[in-house]
Amino acid sequence: METFRTMTTTGQSRSVELARHSAIELILTCILLFGVTTIVRFVVGPSAISRALPQIHVELMIVGVGVAVLLTGLIKSPLGKISGGHMNPAISFAMWRFGVFPAAGILFYAGAQLLGSVIGVVAARAIWGKLVEQPPVLYAVILPAPGWSAVPLFLAEAAGMGVIVFTVGYFLSVPRLAPFVPWLVGILVGLGIAMLGTQTGGSLNPARQFGPAVVSGHMDKLWVFLLAPMVGAAVAARLLKLLQRRRQVLTHRLCGTEVSGAPREDRRMASARI
Repeated sequence: METFRTMTTTGQSRSVELARHSAIELILTCILLFGVTTIVRFVVGPSAISRALPQIHVELMIVGVGVAVLLTGLIKSPLGKISGGHMNPAISFAMWRFGVFPAAGILFYAGAQLLGSVIGVVAARAIWGKLVEQPPVLYAVILPAPGWSAVPLFLAEAAGMGVIVFTVGYFLSVPRLAPFVPWLVGILVGLGIAMLGTQTGGSLNPARQFGPAVVSGHMDKLWVFLLAPMVGAAVAARLLKLLQRRRQVLTHRLCGTEVSGAPREDRRMASARI
């Protein structure tokens, strides 16, 4: 099991590397939210695509595919391979629960991811203009369908994130499956958007909703989108550990590239937890 690379360095070096990795997470999440807002702008907002495909379900399928490709690409990018390509506080939290990510990294990563979310949305507004702030784009903020109160919305978001964390954790515990995680994450998130888009919105990521909600001012039920994925991640991580007593998650990196090539010092610290 690969632990965070900085475990074998001094405390100061750990802090420096954690800060560097957090900065990368900020950049990756910024790109993700810029991309998400851009996709919504051209697929759902006024455009040739939305005029040719007026059905919202078809549009959501296209959005889901676009986000899936973008997310997979970011995870597999050089930056994603350095930081782990989480772009999601719930994923970072789950990796800590799996024992392959430092507790100190959760706040660093989550703060960077949330800030990157805001910057990405603001950048999309600056580049694409006022159409981004007007309906139906509205900064790509997620607005659940009428009738979705806080409790069922919380359960849906928690369950969706739980499925992702459980599946990703299982794949990262099997060396031959770990390299497929980037595509797995993309597919699961894309399916969530396509299937849940007209109901809950299919956020499945606190950072996905945070930037659009803050910039647009639509803060209603934001706490659900922030907290529910964290709860779902915690439950799924616990369940997977109970079911796999002899098998452990091997890396916190979603690209899985460090599973078979982890430095010797990482392997020596395989049983350690921060």
